[in-house]
Amino acid sequence: MSRRMMLALAPLLLFAGGCGYNQIQKLDETAQQAKQQISVQLQRRADLVPNLVNTVKGYAQHEEAVFTQVAQARAGLAGAIQTGDPQQMAAANGTLTGALGRLIAIAEAYPQLKADQGFLRLQDELTGTENRIATSRNDYNEAVLAYNTYIRTFPQAITAKVTGAKPRTYFEAAGGTEAPPRVDFGTRPAPATTAPPATKTP
Repeated sequence: MSRRMMLALAPLLLFAGGCGYNQIQKLDETAQQAKQQISVQLQRRADLVPNLVNTVKGYAQHEEAVFTQVAQARAGLAGAIQTGDPQQMAAANGTLTGALGRLIAIAEAYPQLKADQGFLRLQDELTGTENRIATSRNDYNEAVLAYNTYIRTFPQAITAKVTGAKPRTYFEAAGGTEAPPRVDFGTRPAPATTAPPATKTP
């Protein structure tokens, strides 16, 4: 590289270093990698669903409505993963969580299904995957917080505007869908009895 070219590039290099361009790229890449890890775990969860459905079908073939809901929710998650949009993935994952909760609850009516080792193993795998999704979600949201905060801070905000760096979207699950579906196969409490109305004395 000629001396003249080096002198011409020097202000640009100083601007990039002094105004945070390199750090913006680093933080953005960290967030992107964290989002990719969420996609990997969501896909793993989706891949476990057909085996779980087939296991339940072996004992409860007539629960077709629930099977259809699970299949639709799984397809929705697959489509959301393809978009790469964190909000769509979070919403679709929450929908699948609800459908899986209904599927797993079917086991309450089938003692043999509750004891099926394949069913129990798949439940454990789904729970483990959901825990990994939660960990990946936290890692991603922390990376997004660091990135978004950085590009809003002066003078990095100027660099972000010039280079077109945009704030990233958080992965936020809908309320009530953060926890993996769990069913307590222990003794269910007896239904509460209503006291008979008091009789009037003459």
